[in-house]
Amino acid sequence: MSNVSGQATVWNAPNYVGELFLIGANQTPFLNMIGGLTGGKQYSAFDFPTAQPWALETADQREVTETGSATAPTATTFVRSQDTNTCQIFHRSVNVSYKKQSTTGIVVADTTTNQAMLGNQPVSNELDFQIQGNLRQVAVDAEHSFLQGVYQQATSASVAAQTRGIIAATTTNAVAAGSATLSKSLIDELLRTMAASGSIFVNPVIFVNAFQKQKISDIYGYAPESRNVGGVNIQQIETDFAQIGITWAPQMPTGTLLIAEMSVCAPVFCPVPGKGLLFYEELSKTGAAEKGQIYGQMGLDYG
Repeated sequence: MSNVSGQATVWNAPNYVGELFLIGANQTPFLNMIGGLTGGKQYSAFDFPTAQPWALETADQREVTETGSATAPTATTFVRSQDTNTCQIFHRSVNVSYKKQSTTGIVVADTTTNQAMLGNQPVSNELDFQIQGNLRQVAVDAEHSFLQGVYQQATSASVAAQTRGIIAATTTNAVAAGSATLSKSLIDELLRTMAASGSIFVNPVIFVNAFQKQKISDIYGYAPESRNVGGVNIQQIETDFAQIGITWAPQMPTGTLLIAEMSVCAPVFCPVPGKGLLFYEELSKTGAAEKGQIYGQMGLDYG
């Protein structure tokens, strides 16, 4: 199969995994970060492990006498549980007629005279444009799923697998703010909760919607007096536990602030044998049109 849009070919179909992590611009920052940091993981199954949680006992000053130490104590067994998530199918179709591909010089149609107005058309290849548009939609859908997704296992071929988003996966380190306005005290409470639970704070990033991004700038911002410049754009905050970046993520719910440890997050792919991870392939012609599909199987490993 020939390449499309100059993309690298993996096996026998153009693959777009690398482009997926770039194409969303500022619309998919979470997806871009986890893909750029790790490049993703691969499993040959839809369901995959994310973690094996376990916990130490509460710290205590044990009393052990010399006499007691002569006999070994009762063995302690730390019990692990198994957290899992699932990939889900991303599937879109492209269908561009020969006529549409031929009329790249038309800017707009004059409905009065029914004549085409000619001019400089920024899109010179309609098929490539439609592929890129659908790939951008896959990126936005993946961003939404990885943040807000609700878990559903495919128990049969008629049940759609849906990956669990990181917000739904966050249960231990959570602060219920109710209807309260975002404040420094709420953020401090969340950070204390994370620290008490043993969070590692290697590469934490705060993800917020536009509304909460402005609130954070209001909370932490200090604008020096100037006759010419005003306003603040807080992109990082210094805390007692780490420097934490601030990222505006349009797919975040307005009422939620997420602190994600990016060092343990990664996209997971279930590759299709002989085709790749996220690929475009042509479909059989049934008329004067180019038909194809974009297909991939992806999920989120949130650590």
